[in-house]
Amino acid sequence: MSRKFDLIIFGASGFTGQIAVKYLDKNYPALNWAIAGRNSKKLEEISANTEKKPEVFVADSHDNISLAELVKKTDVIASLAGPFNKYSNNLVQECINHGTHYVDITGENLWVRDLIDRYHSKAEEKGIFIIPSCGYDSIPSDMGAYFCKKTLNQPIVSIDGYHTGNGGISGGTTETGFTMNDYKTKHKIGNPFLLNPGDNHTQMQKNNSKDSFSIRNVKEINKWSAPFVMAIANTRVVRRSAGLLEKRQQSYGSNFVYNEYMMTKKFSSALLITVGLAILSTIMFTPLRKIFRPLFPTPGTGPSEEVQNNGWFESIFVVETENKEKYKFRVFGEGDPGYKSTARFICESALSICLDKDKIDKSVNGGVLTTASGLGDVLLERLKKSGVLFEGPEKIS
Repeated sequence: MSRKFDLIIFGASGFTGQIAVKYLDKNYPALNWAIAGRNSKKLEEISANTEKKPEVFVADSHDNISLAELVKKTDVIASLAGPFNKYSNNLVQECINHGTHYVDITGENLWVRDLIDRYHSKAEEKGIFIIPSCGYDSIPSDMGAYFCKKTLNQPIVSIDGYHTGNGGISGGTTETGFTMNDYKTKHKIGNPFLLNPGDNHTQMQKNNSKDSFSIRNVKEINKWSAPFVMAIANTRVVRRSAGLLEKRQQSYGSNFVYNEYMMTKKFSSALLITVGLAILSTIMFTPLRKIFRPLFPTPGTGPSEEVQNNGWFESIFVVETENKEKYKFRVFGEGDPGYKSTARFICESALSICLDKDKIDKSVNGGVLTTASGLGDVLLERLKKSGVLFEGPEKIS
């Protein structure tokens, strides 16, 4: 079926949505794309400030008729309208109804689990790609682990990811954090295998896949590790990738374990991070969040352009193979992780489908997927060409 557009950015007037618009406008002048959201005036202003002058569509997250008309116009919808449990439910449903591929930047894994329950089988039957978590949640982790396995091409026992970066925080991100505790579902975020297909985990995987709240010295990278605020999201995504790829006989390893942490140079910094995360968790997941919410950024606000441009992220992966060898890999990107890098990530994910779908592994039939299990080598190459560094292996003696 021929569609009018290759890609539509939904939520284009939001903080990260506007960065994604700038990314497409600068890097893909020949792409046939449009923007959508609920604020017509703001969308028209955004379009007018681009070279492309993309067409504008008004669609409301709670109006299925307007969403249906929107998704029928394009091959791929890239949603940047969060919190996604509030603003993308109907959008995903209409993408399933009308055969439109969907990507987003959510880190809301409880909501993603419910998407899997509702739509995975139907999307697989219809050959539709539904791929959440195409931002900093969780591309460095997911594609980093995939790169390690692809490069080594041998069974892996474990990958430990260590992350750091420099950037800011937006009101949309904090709004998501404050609202997720109100989301109703039968699933529990503490389940390490929340997103996995099936329940066939080995005892070794169960023993070694528990969320950690500890500090330790990591001799392999000469750094200290501390709890990482995004690990509870990213680890579940990587484990789903491993589970889905195993079903296609592309296993990471029969007892594969993935965990991740924040890394820092000093013990004192690791201690401060750990204490700060404990305080943040207390605020976010207790009634205290109602008191502290006004002190955090409001939706639509975010880091300055200077902060975005000067930001960066780094992920180091320590890999142990089944033959007891250890290797180190590194993923690095310039640009504020949560915003400038996230905009690049979701755009390249969407373009992997609308421009390069014929290059995607033919064993991928659609479904509620991850970037590694759904886009694999195609996205890896697009990220490299866009400036993300994937380095390694370096053998650890």
